Amino acid sequence: MWFNAEEIKETVEMIQEQRLDIRTITMGISLRDCIDPDGNKLARNIYRKITDSAGKLVDVAGSLQKKYGIPIVNKRVSVSPIAAIAEAGKLSDYVPIAKSLDRAAIDIGVDFIGGFTALVQKGMTPGDAKLIGSIPQALSETERLCSSVNVASSKAGINMDAVLKMAEVVKETAERTAGQDGIGCAKLVVFANIPEDNPFMAGAYHGFGEPDKVINVGISGPGVVRAMLEKYPDADLLRLAELIKETAFKITRMGELIGRESAALLGVKPGVVDLSLAPTPTPGDSVAQIIEAMGIERCGAPGTTAALAMLNDAVKKGGAMATSSTGGLSGAFIPVSEDLGMVEAVEAGALSIEKLEAMTAVCSVGLDMIVIPGDTSVETIAGIIADQMAIAVVNHKAAGVRLIPSPGKVEGERATFGDLLGFAPVMPVSKFSCANFVRRGGRIPAPLTSLNN
Repeated sequence: MWFNAEEIKETVEMIQEQRLDIRTITMGISLRDCIDPDGNKLARNIYRKITDSAGKLVDVAGSLQKKYGIPIVNKRVSVSPIAAIAEAGKLSDYVPIAKSLDRAAIDIGVDFIGGFTALVQKGMTPGDAKLIGSIPQALSETERLCSSVNVASSKAGINMDAVLKMAEVVKETAERTAGQDGIGCAKLVVFANIPEDNPFMAGAYHGFGEPDKVINVGISGPGVVRAMLEKYPDADLLRLAELIKETAFKITRMGELIGRESAALLGVKPGVVDLSLAPTPTPGDSVAQIIEAMGIERCGAPGTTAALAMLNDAVKKGGAMATSSTGGLSGAFIPVSEDLGMVEAVEAGALSIEKLEAMTAVCSVGLDMIVIPGDTSVETIAGIIADQMAIAVVNHKAAGVRLIPSPGKVEGERATFGDLLGFAPVMPVSKFSCANFVRRGGRIPAPLTSLNN
């Protein structure tokens, strides 16, 4: 991969002035060879496999950051779904496994570890039920563990029993971490069509179709795209789309380079580059501000969904030409608490949960990092999750929900989580009930478009 002098100069500007970074290097690790009916042996096997496989991940990331001068913000690990790996064991719950995962993450120095996961889009096994029941305690008693549960897919439909159960889990997790405004829910995502190679938390897990070990890279760069758009205030939309594609190509080339080199240094397979624009709470590093740079007065105003659709499409088209393997979520993220422009739009009254839901139909994620009143009912949480799952299932796209019913908080107050998780105002939810619907249970069938063989 060759770079000319002008590209090098431009990349330096992106890093120093526009906050270009590699958001994450994530090592995926299979735990299938760790399975043991003895729960204690299973926990030891998991710890050993992770520390042996990813023990040098942080050092390798540091060496590449020094070599190329580009920040690598997060180093992460994802593992096989624990619901499946632990099911053969004789454990009453999976909290000991959660703690083993967390200890491994701490000891090798990674920021997060994902894979405390169950796939229940069509039904639950005993292992799935144990894992889901363990989530609130696991997330309240660990530091770096992330959890995900897939409750829907375009092939299976929506498991409404699982949706309701996850709403209860979300509520309990928030209450168990009330001292930190419900931060446990920031590490828990309810998914539809969950990808097996996603490097981003909280939804990262290592799929069963993946190699034994693999490196997946998540790029970033909202500030780079925003800065570019601000140079062309009079360009028409077709020209803007081309400019975004060109910028996404340049950003992705750096992710491809880091992915290849890190995999080679670690002696594992290179995986995917996730093309997602992932914002941070830092001023200027915002997807909402990209939308506003395109001519929308405030993110959430009429035209926002169209602007986001164009942005998402252009990022995919430009990025796909710069890497041999795309994957994960790949598009634009709209997490409220992690995007200062989104926070400002909510506080200005421009952005509601309903508008965010509409936006999720055209971007790469779902309702993400949204704080709602602490007294929101389980049924309302389940209804919001179900609505998002329906959008994902019908549109054959991945989508995750991270709702945080912050204990003791009411509409208009703020919840603060710190670091990349940021802060967010408490957003109102509908006062009307969906309890009779979500408590019917059962499964919403897959759409007719799933019959595509």
